[in-house]
Amino acid sequence: MTAGNAARRARGVPARAARTTAGTARPSAAHCGTVGAPAGPSTRTSVAPPSSSAHDTAAGTAPIRNTAHRRDVRPSILALLRRLPQTAAFVISATFEVLAWNDLAAALMEDFAAVPPERRNLARKAFLGPAEPPYGISDAAEFRLTVVMELRATLARYPADPAVRGLVDELRAGSADFARLWERHDVQATPVLTKTFRHPAAGEVTVDCDSLALPDRDQHLVLYTAPPGSRSAEALAFLEVLGPAGVTS
Repeated sequence: MTAGNAARRARGVPARAARTTAGTARPSAAHCGTVGAPAGPSTRTSVAPPSSSAHDTAAGTAPIRNTAHRRDVRPSILALLRRLPQTAAFVISATFEVLAWNDLAAALMEDFAAVPPERRNLARKAFLGPAEPPYGISDAAEFRLTVVMELRATLARYPADPAVRGLVDELRAGSADFARLWERHDVQATPVLTKTFRHPAAGEVTVDCDSLALPDRDQHLVLYTAPPGSRSAEALAFLEVLGPAGVTS
């Protein structure tokens, strides 16, 4: 099936179910440009304790939280993932774990349901994965800077969360690049507004990136879309029909 044929067929494809898993992360520029305040057939949800804010530090700083970061995704966000047309969408935690996703995100990136939770962590993929960029993304270097910047802020917000400290320690021990960047305190990342995936079935897919803050749970909803009529829009339509099960690396 070609991408063009898939684009025509996609109009009749029903919305697929969102999928969820237990997880951890809060990127403000997490995977792309940020909107908001900083801070398949079935749907599976995780049960994780909510984070509570003990007190706010000095004016202008993020609150310090005494409990673990939240990994449960709001039901309304899960419903939204199912309804978004021709949009690859997923939710990440304050530690860059993919917590929920729709089928198009799984087809574009990987079948998250087929891997254990620790392998759904985008920070691990960026620093501890194979040498080539994860998912063939064009902004791998910038994303690494984002991971360091955001994890430093996450650790400041959740100093008592062993999962956050454990991830940082794991990355420092396993990646010389992460350790070098972590020792710097001037790391800044520029939000990415577009990025290109190099996909084994669809070729190069260039998408617009938006990251919507979900401050009540310290999570982000990441959206990948392409301009209507573009080759990348046809590629997304092709992947929407193909689904994650039809993609082979």
